[in-house]
Amino acid sequence: MSGTFSSLNTALSGLRYQQIALDVAGTNVANATTEGYVRRRVAGETLAPGVTPALWSRSQDYGNGVRATGITRLVDPFLDARSRVEHGNQSYLDTQAAVLARVETGFAEPGDQGVSAAVTDFRKALHDLVNNPGSEASRSQMLGKASTLADAVRLQSHNIATESADQRGRLDVTLTEVNTVAADLADTNRSLASAKLTGSDATTLEDTRDRLALRLSELTGAAATIRDDGTMDVALNGVSLVSGQAAGTIGASAGSPTTFTVSPAGTTVPGALGGTIGAIAELVDHTLPDYASGLDAIAKDFADALNTQHGKGFDANGAPGTPLFSYDAADPAGSLRVSIADPALVAASSVPGGGLDAGNADALIGAIAIEDPYQRLVNGFGTQVASVRRRADTQQTLTSQVDTSREQLAGVNLDEETVNMLTAQRSYEAAARLMTTLDSVLDTLINRTGMTR
Repeated sequence: MSGTFSSLNTALSGLRYQQIALDVAGTNVANATTEGYVRRRVAGETLAPGVTPALWSRSQDYGNGVRATGITRLVDPFLDARSRVEHGNQSYLDTQAAVLARVETGFAEPGDQGVSAAVTDFRKALHDLVNNPGSEASRSQMLGKASTLADAVRLQSHNIATESADQRGRLDVTLTEVNTVAADLADTNRSLASAKLTGSDATTLEDTRDRLALRLSELTGAAATIRDDGTMDVALNGVSLVSGQAAGTIGASAGSPTTFTVSPAGTTVPGALGGTIGAIAELVDHTLPDYASGLDAIAKDFADALNTQHGKGFDANGAPGTPLFSYDAADPAGSLRVSIADPALVAASSVPGGGLDAGNADALIGAIAIEDPYQRLVNGFGTQVASVRRRADTQQTLTSQVDTSREQLAGVNLDEETVNMLTAQRSYEAAARLMTTLDSVLDTLINRTGMTR
């Protein structure tokens, strides 16, 4: 049997264990609002009774108390991995939705400042010219509306080009952040490996590791794998970015389509990335250039048709019409301008010297065929924007569900922590009471038993 003095050690172990439990609960409460913090629990085990080696020895002890074996984080590796995937998808769709919505707003469609409204005004000005071919005011108004239309097309092209350039700059900034986070994760892995070797508490480092991995997933859609020693590897479509204590750097090509390479090996990342970077690459490689190309084609066809028809007419001086619009073949929409400044050079007449003839002005109205292709282009873009928004909303539901499940396990619940603190407090009091009782027993044995006078 264990002695009375060993029972004091049992009580002492209870005091120590419950003190640690109180400390852990207090740390949980203090970090209830700390981003990335995962609540802890103290892990303990019963101290087995000692057995004196002998042929027929048996132990009749009931244990020697409790000891803390470590502090554990309440995590589910599956939920953590799922969270990284969903956050990567969410970041991809949110990035696309935000950029596309901003571009769509710049179209000003429908509205008074958009291309459609400018086309309508230009058509009306041509009708006025048909009714008053000899009026200099009608000719000036037509040129003014044509210039307004060209300005609207140029502005839209400029907005697309500006957004593309902004996203290129954003890509560079985001790649820098990825490399910084990857280096931080490698440093954290180094500290984790050291903590595991020395037996130090690694829970804070594990919180940092998971937070950095989640950020990499949001930025790139990276996949993460945890090793047996607690360190984490991160790969981009199978290409290693972080391997243990070593981190690579990712860079992007300047041309289109954008390709990504991981140094120092210079390995090209196959396929498309996810997360913010994947969304940016999709925007600058496909979405924005495709719309810009469509707008260029529309602007070119419109200008060519009007110029051809305008060349068939005659101006107020009886001379053949000159091109009404000009553009740079390399950038039709971005360079579209009215090339006539003198109202007298408007070729409204279909016959030489026909100052009051408006046959060519009427034909110019028929040559305007920009509305249908432009509406198809804008409507197609709007459909794409709506689709991305719906997908982002659906993804938000999935991400929230995973976050909620993870938070229920890993998040700090103040009510639960209050119960845990009360439990530890009462257990501490009980262990202290046991020690007091044992002290009383020892006092009786030492001072009140034995020989009497």
